[in-house]
Amino acid sequence: MEVQIGVAKINKYASSESGDTLEVIERPNGGLSVVLADGQRSGKSAKRISNIVVRKVISLLAEGVRDGAAARAASDYLFTERGGKVQSTLNILSIDLTSNTLVITRNNPAPMLIAQNGTIKTLDEESQSVGVRRDTRPVITEAQIEEGLLVVAYSDGLVHAGDRVGQHLDVSAELQGLLDEDASPQQIADGLMDKAMQLDDGRPIDDISVVVLAVTVRNGDDIRRMSMRLPIR
Repeated sequence: MEVQIGVAKINKYASSESGDTLEVIERPNGGLSVVLADGQRSGKSAKRISNIVVRKVISLLAEGVRDGAAARAASDYLFTERGGKVQSTLNILSIDLTSNTLVITRNNPAPMLIAQNGTIKTLDEESQSVGVRRDTRPVITEAQIEEGLLVVAYSDGLVHAGDRVGQHLDVSAELQGLLDEDASPQQIADGLMDKAMQLDDGRPIDDISVVVLAVTVRNGDDIRRMSMRLPIR
């Protein structure tokens, strides 16, 4: 088996900077974690907020702190730094080779999707953003690492795509269509982003970030690879 990650990310229309921050970090005992935060407000002020959250989480994960504890600590830190006046959503996807599980940590009112053997489940248990109050706890879901497991996390810009014209993006239905086409994680991230951009007429009403993590058939050598594309205006 191998893990593949696909990411698609775009700023709010006419905004010079995205309020979403995303990082990938290797875990000290093996595996890796993807951390996505969406700061309140927009532009540079939102970026500062999401950066605070992500930096705190990845520093703790790098020290071997468990995901749930890292999320709670980041929430308390943001609350202390900003006096509870700002908030941020937070999603952590971790391939934990110690427990041999995919650990899904969510402080985000927006749901997440998990797919296995062609069946999609929506993770939509009530969840609070971080930074509003002390001891805000995440919703944690664990699944055994096995071939065919796939999870999709996204910021609320994806959920609100089409709002301007009274349309709605059915993320689960779009994901099912992409799974039926045997799309790769990157193709799934791109496909969901493309649909959101269509609904927003190419002018996203909010920052949009989509992360797709999948456990697939191992293909090739033992080399770890990562690629990235950063358009510069």
